[in-house]
Amino acid sequence: MDTQMNIRDAAGSKEQAPSLWLRIGFWGCIVISVAVVLRRLSALAFPPRSAPLQLATLDAVFASHATLTLAHILPALAFVLVAPCIVFRKPTDAAWPNRLIFPLGGIVGLTAYAMSVYSVGGWVERSAVLLFNTLFLVSLFCAYWYGRRGEYRLKRRWMLRAIAILLGIATTRPVMGIFFATSPLTHLEPSQFFGIAFWIGFSINTLVIELWLRSRDRQPPSESS
Repeated sequence: MDTQMNIRDAAGSKEQAPSLWLRIGFWGCIVISVAVVLRRLSALAFPPRSAPLQLATLDAVFASHATLTLAHILPALAFVLVAPCIVFRKPTDAAWPNRLIFPLGGIVGLTAYAMSVYSVGGWVERSAVLLFNTLFLVSLFCAYWYGRRGEYRLKRRWMLRAIAILLGIATTRPVMGIFFATSPLTHLEPSQFFGIAFWIGFSINTLVIELWLRSRDRQPPSESS
């Protein structure tokens, strides 16, 4: 009985193909995430001597807790690199990515809580991290739980949520770029706009994945299976 249910659930886990703009957004977040980590690694290993004042100040903040920063960004980099194997493969075909994605996600989530102690944007940024990081870990746990039960469709839904939320950190970067570019006019410092950028970036990703999943649920069975 359980085997038959698992087979039906796996067979029904075929997802509606994401639209072009969703695929572009996904790969854009992947590229930005990798670039951010590589830039941070470079700044930690070879601190730039002629960086703009605001950027130099940020580099100093991360350098002050370099070990924790590395413990966070290296697993995050691995998670981001494994994520496409989860997104674009059938749940039953993703054995080795599944063995990596859950422990990596757990480390990223736990170290994110620790990193929030040093939030550049104070409690506004910290509140965004606490909320969305908790949503990330809950989604990751639900994906793991449903995977253990053989309910692959639900596992995939929760895994997509977890991946989208984590990639919210990439969406914050263009938002921060806008704040940096307009700072001569607004006179806002990173401590003032980092929290706002975090709320905007993570909210966008969380809403987009939820809207896409719900739109898929509204599709007739003949179109979504």
